[in-house]
Amino acid sequence: MMLVQTPQDRYVQVGQINTRYWTSGDKGTTVILLHGIGSSVETWAYNISVLAQHHRVYAVDLVGAGRSEKPPVTYSLTYLAQFVKDFMDALSIECASLIGNSLGGGVALQFALDFPQKLEKLILVNSLGLGKEITLTLRLATLPFVGRLFKPTRSGTALALKQSVYDSTLISNEWVELFYQIATLPGAWEAVVGLIKTNIDLFGVRTEIYNTIVDRLPTITAPTLVFWGRQDRVLPVAHAAVATLGLPNARQHIFDPCGHWSQVEHSEEFNTLVLEFLA
Repeated sequence: MMLVQTPQDRYVQVGQINTRYWTSGDKGTTVILLHGIGSSVETWAYNISVLAQHHRVYAVDLVGAGRSEKPPVTYSLTYLAQFVKDFMDALSIECASLIGNSLGGGVALQFALDFPQKLEKLILVNSLGLGKEITLTLRLATLPFVGRLFKPTRSGTALALKQSVYDSTLISNEWVELFYQIATLPGAWEAVVGLIKTNIDLFGVRTEIYNTIVDRLPTITAPTLVFWGRQDRVLPVAHAAVATLGLPNARQHIFDPCGHWSQVEHSEEFNTLVLEFLA
């Protein structure tokens, strides 16, 4: 899998945070793409240009991730949702539809709860925040010594990327190298470990994190599309039903076979369904 032509990196000050983002498209409504844990705008490489044919699309490296700055803060979903709102304010975006994968889905859900007036539509892609169950790898990363003893390696990066897809042949050396370079930027490892520990413990996603969201799903009235990969090894497909049943205005689409990165593995079908939903 090669990286396709992607927009050039841009930077904006979001409060004190120097923030990297991509943007493409100049018509239609605004769409913001939010990546997962240990990830970056690159996970939207197969989506942004297609969606930009009908929308003004932004992909942002969340604070603490990608090539954005990584302050020593508590990376709660509330903090990250506030960051997304501040990003919108910095670029004078009044209202947007949010598409969030994994952690990005959890941030989008928190945003829907905290800033409902700024949200048009919501698309959750294998989203965090809908239950306790999460891959053992992330649970083990919360152990006290992990942050000190382990550092990113190319082989570890390759393993993590392959865990995100059903078809591991999709993960090219180019992708491994790209993600490894980002993972070894100053402060990146500390930020990832901090983010994981804030939201996850040895038993799974922290109860206070997902309960806060699940209990309030009925209050999120924005039209919502829920995507999941049936073979997701990071967050189980059963969580899709939690969202669809809890949200008053939601429907779901399950990709099969597919892992944790639906937008990468089934990009063509994903893009078509997203454009239909946003239209």
